[in-house]
Amino acid sequence: MKPQCPKCNSLKIIKSGIIAERQRYKCKDCLYFFTVKKPGKQIDNYYVVKALQLYLEGISYREIERILGISHVSVMNWVRKYRIHPPENYDYHPTYKIFNHQELAEFMQNSSNLKGAGMIITEIGDKFMLIKWERFKK
Repeated sequence: MKPQCPKCNSLKIIKSGIIAERQRYKCKDCLYFFTVKKPGKQIDNYYVVKALQLYLEGISYREIERILGISHVSVMNWVRKYRIHPPENYDYHPTYKIFNHQELAEFMQNSSNLKGAGMIITEIGDKFMLIKWERFKK
């Protein structure tokens, strides 16, 4: 797909060198020189949603970075962009573990692991994350 002149919208465009590692173009109608903005690195929406879910579950930015491999700054920007506010319940704190399918099945078979806390299991790629909320001891 050939670019269009940003000044006159003409399609009569020719290549005219490279500037700062970007292709430069020239419009034959108005003689305007321009470059086309190259697309930035896009993170899949799956990871955006997963990062925001983990944030809402009380997982810190740095922990989300370690789990998903996405910069904590990106997560902070998404939280700001979508105006996400974490729940303000300080009686509980989350702990998490990452399992493969077999490990998760073994964990769930042990009934002592299921007592005394709320939990949620979420999928992360081919692994599973178990988030467990335990009451702070006073």
